[in-house]
Amino acid sequence: MNQEPTQLVASVRQFGIQLSATPRGARLARLLAVEQLRSWGLDHLTEPAAQIVAELAANAVTHGRVPGRDFRLGLFVLTGTLRVEVTDTRGDRLPVAAAGCGLRIVEGLAREWGVRLGPVPRKTVWAELALL
Repeated sequence: MNQEPTQLVASVRQFGIQLSATPRGARLARLLAVEQLRSWGLDHLTEPAAQIVAELAANAVTHGRVPGRDFRLGLFVLTGTLRVEVTDTRGDRLPVAAAGCGLRIVEGLAREWGVRLGPVPRKTVWAELALL
């Protein structure tokens, strides 16, 4: 009897878009995130995720903006987690939760959040929400 090895396949859902580092781009990031989550059947996460995207995108536009450079929004679903990532081109300016209420909101809504540097000159601020 010939047996095939069992393979585990993880379903990864991802969405990414580059947007202008303007208030309009930040607003569009929030709207697109909500629509993407709805298309994935994650309606229960639209409100907290929209708030996280709004805060991270606003920070990218306000503090991470370099004229002529965009920011990137990424959404990833894997292993019971929704991960929101916003990447800008000001790796020299790191976010601090105590500095303003925006990151305190993210800190209150997210299971975890943090910053990943690189590649130069970029930084990515990320936050994770549990799917359940």
